[in-house]
Amino acid sequence: MNSISANLNIIDWQNVSENMNETGYALLPKIIPHEACNQLIDQYNSPQFYRKTIVMERYRFGLGEYKYFQYPLPDLIQHIREAIYPKLAPIANTWMKVLNIPTKFPETFTGLQQLCRENNQVKPTVLILKYGKGGHNTLHQDLYGEVFFPMQLVIFLNEPEADYTGGEFVLVQQTPRAQSKAIVLKPKKGDILLFTTNFRPVKGSKGYYRVNMKHGVSEIHEGNRYTLGIIFHDALS
Repeated sequence: MNSISANLNIIDWQNVSENMNETGYALLPKIIPHEACNQLIDQYNSPQFYRKTIVMERYRFGLGEYKYFQYPLPDLIQHIREAIYPKLAPIANTWMKVLNIPTKFPETFTGLQQLCRENNQVKPTVLILKYGKGGHNTLHQDLYGEVFFPMQLVIFLNEPEADYTGGEFVLVQQTPRAQSKAIVLKPKKGDILLFTTNFRPVKGSKGYYRVNMKHGVSEIHEGNRYTLGIIFHDALS
């Protein structure tokens, strides 16, 4: 845990803020030790950690499987939620302000969880995802209820090209009255990718306007791809 804290402390969060504002995502390289990534993968088949398993093709979400963690979360996951949220809350509140959305997010993660509880959102949304050959995830947004924080993150648990091929992370920006823009990323094992949950502000000639963004995963060609998704708000069910 100390190494993760040290890695997060040396991040240039002003640069992260600029990247989130300009592109809707920011990469934090080499944050999670490989041993911690391996442990999360090893625990994938341990049912005591999870509250629900989703087989994606049943719901036409894609091809693969993911599992929602149950409370209490593993220390590593809880630590990341508590450490990164306060860095993102000022960015989120700036987005709300420039888009004239009457929402102000709490400064602390504890405050966000309290807000979720007041709206009956009490189920953890952290999930671990596994894709095999042919696996993919269709474009989507992770909202879960009336209260949703506009940024989330994914931790890449194994190594592209070594453990799997294909499986690029895809962001699609849907700008009003324009063609959609695709952003294709391939972070490495232990990297954290921050990205917008559903929209970001863009400055135009008449002020700021909102562009929607969705994310997904391209088809895996070989091997197994594991990631850990951390959504900060909780779910109704």
